[in-house]
Amino acid sequence: MLLALFSGNNEMLLFSIFGVIILLFLVVDLGLVHKKARKISQKDALIQTIFWVFVSVVFGGLIYFFGGGSKDALEFFSAYVTEKALSVDNIFVILLILRYFNVKEEYYHDILFWGILGAIIFRAIFIFLGALLIGEFHWILYIFGAFLIYSGIKIFKDDDEMEIEPEKNALIKLVRKVLPVSQEARGGKFIFFEKGKLWFTPLFIVIVLIESTDLIFAVDSIPAVFAISQNEFVIYTSNIFAIMGLRAMFFLLANVLDKFYLLQKGLSFVLIFIGGKMLAELIDLHIPIFLSFGFIIGVLILSVILSLIFPREPEKLEEVEV
Repeated sequence: MLLALFSGNNEMLLFSIFGVIILLFLVVDLGLVHKKARKISQKDALIQTIFWVFVSVVFGGLIYFFGGGSKDALEFFSAYVTEKALSVDNIFVILLILRYFNVKEEYYHDILFWGILGAIIFRAIFIFLGALLIGEFHWILYIFGAFLIYSGIKIFKDDDEMEIEPEKNALIKLVRKVLPVSQEARGGKFIFFEKGKLWFTPLFIVIVLIESTDLIFAVDSIPAVFAISQNEFVIYTSNIFAIMGLRAMFFLLANVLDKFYLLQKGLSFVLIFIGGKMLAELIDLHIPIFLSFGFIIGVLILSVILSLIFPREPEKLEEVEV
C-alpha cells in the first residue's frame, strides 16, 4: 500500500533505506547488544537519543533531496516532532505501569523493545486504515480536526494525577482468564514451559498493558499527523522514527519528567492548533507548513523553558507490590 502510493526509484530507495535501518536496529539491538538483561544508564540513553534524532534528521534530509522537496521534508519533521512530544505522556504512563508491577530496572529494556515492535505493527495498521478511509471519505479529516480540538481542550483542563488500575482493565482480565499466568517473574522471561505446560509471566501482562495504552495514545497521534500530512510514507516513517527513539527517551527522562510539567499544556495547544488548521480548510484557509512547523516547535520549546523557570515540587509515584 505504502509503496504503491509512490512512483519512481527515489521513493522506493527511501523506503528501502527506512526498512533497512529499522530491521538492522531490531536485529542488532536484541541479538547482539542486549543479550543479557541490564539496567540502561543515563549516558547510554543520551547517546541512543542523540543517535535516533540524528538518524531521523538525516532521513528527513533524504526526503528533501530525493523525495518531495521542502514540503514533504517539513511535513516529515512536523509529524516527527508532534509524535515525539505526544510520546512524553506515553512515557509517563509506561513508567507508572512498570512501577505499579514493581518491575526490576534491568528488565525495562526487553519490555520496551517488544512494546516498540508491537507499536510498529499496530501503527502501520492504523495508518493504512486511516489512509483508506480518508481516500474514500475525505470529510473524515474534519472529524479528526474536531476530535483533536476536543482532545486538546480536555488535556488542558485535566489537572488530575494520572492513575492506572490494571485490575479494572478489561483486556488484562481477559488475558488472565484465557491464559495461564504465573506469579513468578522467572528471571525476566515472558513465557516458560513447566511439566509440558506453557505459562505466561507477569512481565507478559506488563507488555500487554503497555501495548494497549499505546493504542489509546495512537487515537490522538494518528489523527494529528494526518492533519499535518496525507502522505502515507511521510506519516509512517516520521511516526516510526519517533517511536524508535521512545525507549531511549524513556530512560533519559524517566527521572525528570515532573520537571517538564507544562509540556502537557503545550501539547494541548499543539493539538488545538492542528485541529483548527484542519477545520480551516472548510473555509478554504490554508496555513503554510513552515508556519505550522514553527508554531509546533515554538510552543514545545516555550513549554519546556517555562517549566524550568517556574518549577514545581515533583510528585512521588506510588509503588504497589503485586
